Amino acid sequence: MKIALLEDETMLRSSIQEYLKSLNHNVISFSSGENAKETILLEPFDLLIFDINIPKINGFELLKTLHDNGVFMPVIYISANINIEDIEKAYALGAADYIKKPFHLKELALRINKVAKLIEDSKRQHILLSRNYSFSKIHNVLLYNNIAQKLTKKQIGIVKVLSLNVNSVVSFENLREYVWNGEPIDNASIRVEISRLRKMLKEDFIKSVKGIGYKVERYIKS
Repeated sequence: MKIALLEDETMLRSSIQEYLKSLNHNVISFSSGENAKETILLEPFDLLIFDINIPKINGFELLKTLHDNGVFMPVIYISANINIEDIEKAYALGAADYIKKPFHLKELALRINKVAKLIEDSKRQHILLSRNYSFSKIHNVLLYNNIAQKLTKKQIGIVKVLSLNVNSVVSFENLREYVWNGEPIDNASIRVEISRLRKMLKEDFIKSVKGIGYKVERYIKS
């Protein structure tokens, strides 16, 4: 797994990083929330491990900032805090797990394995549309490198109906029914809306089927 580790205690950060690397994880570590934020907003990770009490941007604030920017990744919090309010806050923010310091490194590995299984289960709810795009059936969002994309209600409706019918042609009539709720919109207007959507995409996974509608082919990683 590719893991982002935020921990300002130098010895602990080094110990965790070395141990997880010995388990074949790719670990990129940070001592400040600001540096972690800049990197995580630019590249995808499978898992985030955050200490809470970090100067300037703490672990809670960093996770909220990521969510505000449409970045959703599993998080394990590590902290010396035993305050139940902090633990409740961690889970309320969407933490996958919470480990109290001090802890055995093997315990962290076990918690990571548990989260990895949850990630694998979650992937079954993701429809791969291209090299970097996928659609989450659970959250009803289009993801690019696991980052939620900002789309209009109509655009997400188009992506959803195409994703749920991968490898099948979705006709103009189907689009009218499921995206426009049966409104008497003409085919030309539907084409215009889909054209706007395709211009926003970094990878165009929507294929036109002349005179009939559109389709998405399931992408298989090579």
